Amino acid sequence: MERNRRAVILLDLIEQLRDNLSWCGETHIQKATYFLQEMMQVPLGFEFILYKHGPFSFDLADEITAMRADNLLKVQPQPYPYRPSILPGKASESLMKRFPKTLKKFRPYIAFVAEKLGGKKVNDLERLATALYVILENESDSNVQSQAQRVHKLKPHIPIEEAIEAVKTVDEFLKESKVILQA
Repeated sequence: MERNRRAVILLDLIEQLRDNLSWCGETHIQKATYFLQEMMQVPLGFEFILYKHGPFSFDLADEITAMRADNLLKVQPQPYPYRPSILPGKASESLMKRFPKTLKKFRPYIAFVAEKLGGKKVNDLERLATALYVILENESDSNVQSQAQRVHKLKPHIPIEEAIEAVKTVDEFLKESKVILQA
């Protein structure tokens, strides 16, 4: 996907996350973008790997930095112990006005992800994104218990009960997303 269109999608995602009570730190953007790309099949082209706190894209981290340099994003400090929020910058509005078709095409997918993840805490996002990673890693295994065991094995600090709940939640997200993707 061309860089400006990808930036417009990320800007809309950030705005919609904020509308859904996210303070929009980089972790929120990383996990929401992972869901948007992998679950909602939005062709953003970021490569994600399983990292410290679940799926992470160094490409996306670089893109966020580049968008800050272009005044498309800005950073707003938060009180300790929180990291800064990332907000649309001065140049974002004019860019978004140039791509109404892109926004119209992807907005239902962005809205779905923002609604599901917007109010989540970082720990919740890690569990959910890791559960999605595990589910997509082996789609032929639909057993909740074995998927939760895999989440726990990858992230031993996630108790098995919380891994089970995360897998069930993501399964529900996937079922709901199919309706939106087919619309």
